[in-house]
Amino acid sequence: MSSPFEFLSTSDKPALIAFSNPEWLETARTSLLELGYKVHTAATHSDFLSRFSQVRYEVVIIEECFAANSVEENHTLRAMQRMPMGQRRHCTVILLGDSFQTFTPMQAFQHSVHAVISSSEIFLLKQLVEKSVADNDLFLHAYREAQKQAAGAAATA
Repeated sequence: MSSPFEFLSTSDKPALIAFSNPEWLETARTSLLELGYKVHTAATHSDFLSRFSQVRYEVVIIEECFAANSVEENHTLRAMQRMPMGQRRHCTVILLGDSFQTFTPMQAFQHSVHAVISSSEIFLLKQLVEKSVADNDLFLHAYREAQKQAAGAAATA
């Protein structure tokens, strides 16, 4: 687990992972480290909420049954789904589990995440995270540009 007082620089790419399965946790951590992310691990639901409220994570990966017996009992996922879009728009949220087919848009939409990944394809996690982040950046590009222009216009007014 990461130190609670770890400093992040502007060049860091923070990622947050929430897994109960230790093998999946290690695979996710390794994949994200290889992609250049500074990885933080949440051990509990409250740990996840505390970390998420303190850092603007670029990537968040949640295990479908993190600290739960089913996806319906996953309080971390429920909390993410209930957050206002402005609080979570800055990151790519990925849900990983046994009951998903990788990159099925309707399953992602159903769970209010950017992408779902089947646990059977965890060996491809590095490439799947890269694709998810790229797709999300492309999707939100126009929105982010409009935000920059609005902020610039407000600053000159």
